[in-house]
Amino acid sequence: MSRTLWIGDDRLPHTIDQTVLPFERRELVLGSLHDCEAAIRDMRVRGAPLIGAVGAYGLALAVRADPGDAALRQAYERLLAARPTAVNLRWALDRVVRRVAPAAPEARASLAWDEAGLICDEDVACNAKIGEHGARLLHALADQRSALAGVAGADSIALNLLTHCNAGRVATIDHGTALAPVYRLHDEGVPVHVWIDETRPRNQGAALTAWELGERGIAHTVIADNAGGLLMMQGRVDAVIVGCDRVAANGDVANKIGTYLKALAARDNGIPFYVACPISSIDANAPDGAAIRIEERDAREVSHVSGRLDDGTLASVRVAAPGSACANPAFDITPARLVTVLITERGVCDASADGLRGVLQEPPR
Repeated sequence: MSRTLWIGDDRLPHTIDQTVLPFERRELVLGSLHDCEAAIRDMRVRGAPLIGAVGAYGLALAVRADPGDAALRQAYERLLAARPTAVNLRWALDRVVRRVAPAAPEARASLAWDEAGLICDEDVACNAKIGEHGARLLHALADQRSALAGVAGADSIALNLLTHCNAGRVATIDHGTALAPVYRLHDEGVPVHVWIDETRPRNQGAALTAWELGERGIAHTVIADNAGGLLMMQGRVDAVIVGCDRVAANGDVANKIGTYLKALAARDNGIPFYVACPISSIDANAPDGAAIRIEERDAREVSHVSGRLDDGTLASVRVAAPGSACANPAFDITPARLVTVLITERGVCDASADGLRGVLQEPPR
């Protein structure tokens, strides 16, 4: 199955339970509003585009059970509260509501289901275009690497990229955002190596990004979150490429906690910092990053880590000193001035109000 969210023979949405990756591939059946809400809240599904799509199906399932206005509003609020920072969730829920609200109750279930499917189809096409536009940027860096290889008398020198968190296939319906250009270059035969931040506290990099790249046979190395700056200083990183959960109207970027520090290190070392940004992740109602609500998650995610023991069982173990308070902001804000460019499905643009206005007004191509 190519897509990470699909309709099974039971006519229900199926996805991959990301909480047990990379050790087990387990299907998650989303049979109700509650199932979708819980999957989003408990991070069984992660990644802004996938969260939005699951939210859309959650609303469709709610409408199937009760097409009334009150039930629609309640389902909308429940799903929206599950993960407040990723703007794709609100975007997808609003799309479904706009589609069904004017319709008669008996027509709503079919319309909601069709809209959720359309959101998924559009996400696949969107990410393919991000891969195309991003690959053009990376090709220029790869050509520089090839020139260096020729001078050194080597056959090739791999392009070294650094990424933070997971912005690959399992964060979307297919292709991924930040990893889409990486997959495209690999398929074209361009030597690529990816430094993967572990991405504490949920370890999405070590668990999900490494799993994805390993399945595709792409060279990669998992590193501690604080190692990236040293690697950049040593000239071992050609570019940083990350995804995003929300982009404010001025170009400020909300992404997984730790992204800001990578952007600072990249700027200090003169390294491009690229953000893969679907148009659906742009929040024109947030004037800047300060207006974006930062989700504060359970402190246990910091005090404990989950993994597989030597006997194969999955376990959660404490790593923080007993009695110590732990804080767990899930995202941070990277100021627009630190972003080299945003890579959208409509092309590349500056991380600025003017840049975003231009790409939002431009018809898709």
